[in-house]
Amino acid sequence: MTSSETSRVRRAPWVDVRFLLGIVLIVASIAGVWFVVSAARQTAPMIAAARTLTPGEVITATDVRVVDVALGTLDEAYLAPDELTIGAIATRTVNAGELVPHDAVGAGEDSATTVVVLTSSTDVPASVDAGSVVEVWAAPLLERGVYDTPRILVPDATVVSVGRDDAMVGRGEVSLEVVIPRADVAAALAAMSDESALSVVPAVGGGR
Repeated sequence: MTSSETSRVRRAPWVDVRFLLGIVLIVASIAGVWFVVSAARQTAPMIAAARTLTPGEVITATDVRVVDVALGTLDEAYLAPDELTIGAIATRTVNAGELVPHDAVGAGEDSATTVVVLTSSTDVPASVDAGSVVEVWAAPLLERGVYDTPRILVPDATVVSVGRDDAMVGRGEVSLEVVIPRADVAAALAAMSDESALSVVPAVGGGR
């Protein structure tokens, strides 16, 4: 065997360490891509809101639905079907169709809010609906037909529902079910009992 033939044998690719290392890297890369694709295709059942959930509401089986989604490592941030307990309440707004995060649900006894029904003496914008954050203003009654300067009664109420009665058309009155902090309940009930004129307006930056 000549020296040139010997040199070619020594440089054969199947004994070249760099060549073997390249093969290993290629295999590892393919395996990594396969793992990522495989993980992305794996789905798990999660809880999604069937309608808009507002703070303070007790969440029932009809308020949510089970959906299969691929979240990967993010699945721990959202509620699985077996994690929804009886008496659980929404602690913040979750729009219809959205997955329900763990931090949006709490125990009923821990609720710092409650729901009241009030009537706005003026109409409210059409954009105000379930989940909207609004301010409740009150103008104390001084004498029949005369009211004091309006002031903020509740700065951050969340709308549960809006009822526009056909019988009230032209009167500008709208009935609303709103979630308010428990600390504001006494003042709100007092304003309603003394016939203050209540008004509901969108809070500044109070989107859903």
